[in-house]
Amino acid sequence: MEVTMRHRVKTLKLGRKTQHRHLMLANLVCSLIESGRVQTTLQKAKAARSIADKMVTLGKKGTLHHRRLALSLLRQEKAVRKLFSEVAPRSAQRNGGYTRVIRLGQRIGDAGTKAFLEFVDQAVPAEAVSEPAQGKAEAKPKPAKKTTAKKTAAQGAKTTEKKDAAKQAS
Repeated sequence: MEVTMRHRVKTLKLGRKTQHRHLMLANLVCSLIESGRVQTTLQKAKAARSIADKMVTLGKKGTLHHRRLALSLLRQEKAVRKLFSEVAPRSAQRNGGYTRVIRLGQRIGDAGTKAFLEFVDQAVPAEAVSEPAQGKAEAKPKPAKKTTAKKTAAQGAKTTEKKDAAKQAS
């Protein structure tokens, strides 16, 4: 079984030369394995998704040969070790579709479409849970609004009395 990057990245060239593209996607997959979630452009996420799924399939097989194939593609021992020890066993019951792409919207500078690439079986990190969603049961008091309404008649009478007293004193 020959595993090469050429078979994985079909026609997405991503505006880079071949070697640069292969190394960039390998680094993206290593970052995905290390952190469980990566933010990138939509096109890069789609290209890296197929590589990541194939790496998880190699990890599920678990032999020395498959470990060496993954290492030859990813080139990072730490990422391959984590792939075979943590990521692949988590996906043992799944027959494919180990990753998902979540669209985020457009980048402000160049309007490039951003996306998250993440593992489907990844546990949600504690920091990703939104605080306001948990605090909706407790109603927070709203700050008092500043009123710019006209003065009431009683307040107006007090100010006229002060003006009259000032005129009489002078």
